[in-house]
Amino acid sequence: MAYSIPLFDLNYDEAEEQAVQAVLRDRWISTGTRTVAFEERFAAMLGTRHAIAVTNCTCALHMAMLLAGVGPGDEVLVPSLTFVATVNAVRYVGATPVFCDIVGCEDLTLDATALPALITSRTKAIVVMHYGGFPCDMERIMELARRHGLIVIEDACHGPLSEYQGRRLGTIGAMGCFSFFANKSISTAEGGMLVTDNDEYARRARLLRSHGMTTLSFERAKGHATEYDVLEIGYNYRLDDVRAALGLVQLEKLPRDLAVRAEVRVWYLAALDGDERLTIPFRSWTGFVSNYIFIVVLRAATAAVRDKVRAALHERGIQTSVHFPAAHRFGAYAPFRRPLPHTEYVADALITLPMYAALTRTQVGLITDTLRSALP
Repeated sequence: MAYSIPLFDLNYDEAEEQAVQAVLRDRWISTGTRTVAFEERFAAMLGTRHAIAVTNCTCALHMAMLLAGVGPGDEVLVPSLTFVATVNAVRYVGATPVFCDIVGCEDLTLDATALPALITSRTKAIVVMHYGGFPCDMERIMELARRHGLIVIEDACHGPLSEYQGRRLGTIGAMGCFSFFANKSISTAEGGMLVTDNDEYARRARLLRSHGMTTLSFERAKGHATEYDVLEIGYNYRLDDVRAALGLVQLEKLPRDLAVRAEVRVWYLAALDGDERLTIPFRSWTGFVSNYIFIVVLRAATAAVRDKVRAALHERGIQTSVHFPAAHRFGAYAPFRRPLPHTEYVADALITLPMYAALTRTQVGLITDTLRSALP
């Protein structure tokens, strides 16, 4: 059905159209100058030394595992309440995911206090996912990583420009990975970015994303190089200039978009204030975050109860979702399952409500009124 209030609304206008047309007129549509400009601007906005544009965030996560030296026999601590790509990247390199629980219904990020008990002699890395753009307890996690010699990889897909103690998410660990999928705050249809301050990681990442080749097609086409070597077995993980052009426009829009999202969140919080049938994660958080999604967690609920509430919203033309089914429950991860009580409850009881800058206060009122009337 066509929803009157969709879960997400793409913030495209003539600027994106003109940017793509300019690429087509220039007749170089693969990785080129716009990709470089996108990388440079993204790195500057985050305050990091290097940004390497790739086909999608899954590629960035895979490369991060390779750069960290993760491989067969290694263990990686990883959340279950995340999109499955976060965990898939661990399996791509033959390592073992060790699933970690979240803090609870009010904080859907990795429970840093539970991590020490999961570390073994085989632990190589910790992958954090900043849920909805709200940061994990990075001070505790980084201290733990330093103490045990572990590499921290940030899945910051939800958090472009989100901050933690004055630093942008994605720039705190050894590497950060971002997504520019169609429903993200920066939308290029597909696309991703790996960021790092480590020069050697950046050098290898640029090799890995393009077959291990020492030059790109653009450099050879423009006469800047005529030969290349292949230094290691790489992949075809390049981003093209069409998507990079979209990304450049989206970066210009991002600060205002996030400011408006913050206002939309305030509307939601006011409308749902005092309803004891709900928990709103991160309700008291005051730092700057991207507000990628707005989540409510039903109290004393089951998946069946949650689904009835979602059905009521659906009937009113309001689209909702679930971010996310618990990854450790998927069939492919049956061998790695362990009890994660907070994750399991939240995965059955949460509802993702519409969140984007074009939402009006009237629409938020309709969403929240419908939600409250449907709650048991």
